Amino acid sequence: MLFWARRVSMSKFFSSSLFHGHAGGRESLHLPCPASTAWFIKVVCTICIRNSLSLSVLDSYYFRESLDPCVAFGVVYHLNRLNNLELAFSFFRFSRANLNLTHLESTFDLLLRSLCGMCLYDSAKVVYDYMKADEVSLNSVAMDIVVLSFAKAGRLRIAEEILISKANFCMGKGEAVSPFVYNEFLGILISRNQVDDAVLFFRNHILRLRSLHPDVCSFNTVMRGLCLVGKIDEAFEFFDIMKNFGCHPDRVSYNTLINGLCRVGKLSRAEELLRELKVHPLLSPDVVTYTSIVSGYCKLSKTDNAAGLFDEMIENGVKPSLITFNVIIDGFGKNGEVASAIRMYERMAMDGIYPDVVTYTSLIDGHCRCGELQQGMKFWDEMKQRQVLPNLYTFSVLINSLCRENRLNEARDLLRQLSQRKDIIPKPFVYNPVIDGLCKAGNVDDANAIIVEMEAKGCVHDKMTFTILILGHCMKGRMFDAIEIYRKMMSVGCLPDNFATSSLISCLRKAGMVREANEIKQRALNSMSSDSSPSKRTMPVRANMNITVAA
Repeated sequence: MLFWARRVSMSKFFSSSLFHGHAGGRESLHLPCPASTAWFIKVVCTICIRNSLSLSVLDSYYFRESLDPCVAFGVVYHLNRLNNLELAFSFFRFSRANLNLTHLESTFDLLLRSLCGMCLYDSAKVVYDYMKADEVSLNSVAMDIVVLSFAKAGRLRIAEEILISKANFCMGKGEAVSPFVYNEFLGILISRNQVDDAVLFFRNHILRLRSLHPDVCSFNTVMRGLCLVGKIDEAFEFFDIMKNFGCHPDRVSYNTLINGLCRVGKLSRAEELLRELKVHPLLSPDVVTYTSIVSGYCKLSKTDNAAGLFDEMIENGVKPSLITFNVIIDGFGKNGEVASAIRMYERMAMDGIYPDVVTYTSLIDGHCRCGELQQGMKFWDEMKQRQVLPNLYTFSVLINSLCRENRLNEARDLLRQLSQRKDIIPKPFVYNPVIDGLCKAGNVDDANAIIVEMEAKGCVHDKMTFTILILGHCMKGRMFDAIEIYRKMMSVGCLPDNFATSSLISCLRKAGMVREANEIKQRALNSMSSDSSPSKRTMPVRANMNITVAA
């Protein structure tokens, strides 16, 4: 089916003869507007503004006879210039539906661009539907803007419908759609985790319609999406058929597949692609290629392989980037090879690459994993000297390590520093070690104070937070507080696990609160049956715990 065929052949003539230009910016218009027409446009605009709640005043014989497509464009244009886009749309819809007025291409162009620009997508869809019904065609650039506007707003089905219609229209005229628009559409689908839909659109439309000519970027985009979800074999299928469509894999194609293979631990196959890339007559591996494989080996704790590839990279004249250094420093640190991490850090400085927050966090984490907290604190101090701001994970690593060594006051001091950072919204895993340490030390009131700080910072409690508090209050003999926390946990949809429930029941029975223990047990059984539906909310939500805090 054709997209649409032009119905108003004089559209450009009318627009050019009346106006110097319009918000769509598609044409350069020079001829002046006749005085009588300009006057009539102002009259209609005034009537619309004064009767904005109902435009039925226009439903008369006079306006039916006097309103023409040129005047309608002028009204829409001027109302839009007066920042009254919704009224401009209302006039458009009223004149089309009630006065049976066929609008110009320029009117559709102006409204679609403006409505999409103001995120009024429901209204834009109405304009688009009228445009199809009236068989009006827009220029390619305008339609590309509309497609991508709908796609970026999450109206993916509408965007796909417009794109396919445009492709069919272009095919009928022997023209081609710009690859930019459908490549962007594929990228948006993938960014919204709709990889299967992207692949389906690619297979059923881009590879089949004569007006859609896939380029290397099209294939790379789809392969990247498949690699992100672990469908490496399917990504290789597209890699193998690229040449059938006149496309030859570029370095991005190879890097995409290599990164995908490393993500799923297939390092030997990734190295095969690296060797293939080395002997390619036109291509060669770059820093992204090597960094992906180095990262893959580090994730598998194969730091010797990672270090060997790092050296090979330099021998081949490829300079490591900050990301490369960060990857291998983190790999050494997580593998307990702190000395190697330090040597790489020193080598990084010799190469003139300045460490960032990721570098320091990896070094701190590596030392803490080896029980060298003081060495980690030295890097914390160096960060401050270099004015490198710690991120959430830097705080988390140090706080967790301080709590393991029972240095709760220092951990709380870090939490206070964190609370002063307006650019960080903390996560429960940062607070939980401190809360746990305080509860185990019997300082339940201090733990409750931390909960208040969490809530003030907008941090949502998770299952671990609730469980720690329940056990902490039970250990302190505050059984009714423990029950209240358990009930709060249930009420916000954060389902307790068997450990939390059985521990609370056991403590209640030991305290002689058999009736309460049986109630908790029954409630847990009821919850397991009623919340087995996937539609039930199981994630924690923000809620005030209302726990008693000592004065």
